[in-house]
Amino acid sequence: MKILVAECMQEVSSFNPLPSEYADFTVERNSAFVRNPGLNTSLAGALAVFDQNADVEVVPTISARAGSGGVLSAAGWAQLSSEWLAELAPHAGKVDALYVSLHGAMGAQGEPDPEGHLLEQIRHLFGATIPIVVSLDLHGILTNRMLHQIDGLTIYHTYPHVDFADTGRRAATLLLDIIRRGLRPVIVRVRVPMLARGDECITKTGWFGDVIADAQLLERSGKVLAAGVMIGNPFTDAPELCTQALVVAESDADLARGAATALAEAMWAGRQRLVGKLVPVAKAVALAASMPGPILFTDAADATSSGASGDSNVLIKALQEAGYPGRVLAQIVDPAAARAAHAAGVGAQVNVTLGGVYDPARFTPMVVTATVESLSRGRARLETMGVPLDAGPTAVLSFGNMTVVTMSHTVSLFDRAMYYANGLDPTDFDLIVVKSPHTEFHMYDQWVRKNFNVDAPGATSANLKTLGHRLCARPMYPLDADVSFAPVPELHSRRGTLPEGPNR
Repeated sequence: MKILVAECMQEVSSFNPLPSEYADFTVERNSAFVRNPGLNTSLAGALAVFDQNADVEVVPTISARAGSGGVLSAAGWAQLSSEWLAELAPHAGKVDALYVSLHGAMGAQGEPDPEGHLLEQIRHLFGATIPIVVSLDLHGILTNRMLHQIDGLTIYHTYPHVDFADTGRRAATLLLDIIRRGLRPVIVRVRVPMLARGDECITKTGWFGDVIADAQLLERSGKVLAAGVMIGNPFTDAPELCTQALVVAESDADLARGAATALAEAMWAGRQRLVGKLVPVAKAVALAASMPGPILFTDAADATSSGASGDSNVLIKALQEAGYPGRVLAQIVDPAAARAAHAAGVGAQVNVTLGGVYDPARFTPMVVTATVESLSRGRARLETMGVPLDAGPTAVLSFGNMTVVTMSHTVSLFDRAMYYANGLDPTDFDLIVVKSPHTEFHMYDQWVRKNFNVDAPGATSANLKTLGHRLCARPMYPLDADVSFAPVPELHSRRGTLPEGPNR
């Protein structure tokens, strides 16, 4: 059998004023994107399953991946979508099924549901009967438009995410089962009017993890084909943003309804725990100064992996103004400062402004006289996934007790890769700033004395009420005070007759 494989992935923050562009995407065509099968990605996981089946011929078409950022520009979306669909179109009528790796939290100017558009066009091109299975990030937003085009889906089960490849493996297995066993999957969704953020979202230790364990038990017991909970990306302001409990079952609509309802009710029961617990900036600085290090400052508000601009200097400035005595290691995106450092050379002193490049409404540029400690091309590989990072010309600048990795482009900073790639070991410092809501436990939390999740401004702040949602349905917890929830299972199937009823 011939299985077409394609990928389109980006997560955006609607509150980042800097739009993403087509140039931010790494686009690989045909066999180019199947050459690294060992990566921890959904695509690699799916390919590993297909490769183990001698009767499967993979038809690779196109992979388009971009780091998180602002909403994709209209021109960027027009180019990306047209090129992406043009790679798939010649295979219409020539393949037996499709696997599509998506994120679920894309956004473009003039198109609030890019993944829905792509799936809709795929269904139009390839017909009503061909099986389509997708994999999605649990921070995605499954829209009606998406749901109506697919036969099945799998969702990440971990946060911080470490099961990329496993999610792809589950998707590929589900797709093969639909084809070989003639399955007639039903998908049940229960939408919950809540947005989740904070430490209780960590699946290894938090409330969300207990709910996901129930979903995994459903899968492992063989009662359902797939199950999970999508908590959405609270920074992608879209009409269908919410939490969604999802169950895919073989024909048994009643089982799927009951299982999805139970997952949704468990999420609602933990809603007060699934709110970010933040420490004001001044208090965090004062506490850090009063205790021995190492200390971690989590700057989730400027998390580039969640779609922020990366140019926040708020914590650097606060630590400097308070006279924090320890050695500080931080990150920032400032192409002009990086460019000035490269022009001056290692060992030179440069007078630059730092921060506030893309989001000046939130961050005021600060003037510094810094020493250029080292220069690099800004290349690294993520510790968890192994995929490459390219931050462009990068400089390590020092001034006073501050050491700042200054990058030209945003990249995901949810591990230590960019520090290591520039010759810096976080364990050598008294206070480290990480622009990510969470990292894997061993990376920082295992050895730091205290991790302060700081209530700084930014396009991805866990203080959700400060962001200014305009599009998502209201009321929505915790944006609104009075929110009620009564589960309504929504039943969907493309491969069989659904029973009559109000939730058909």
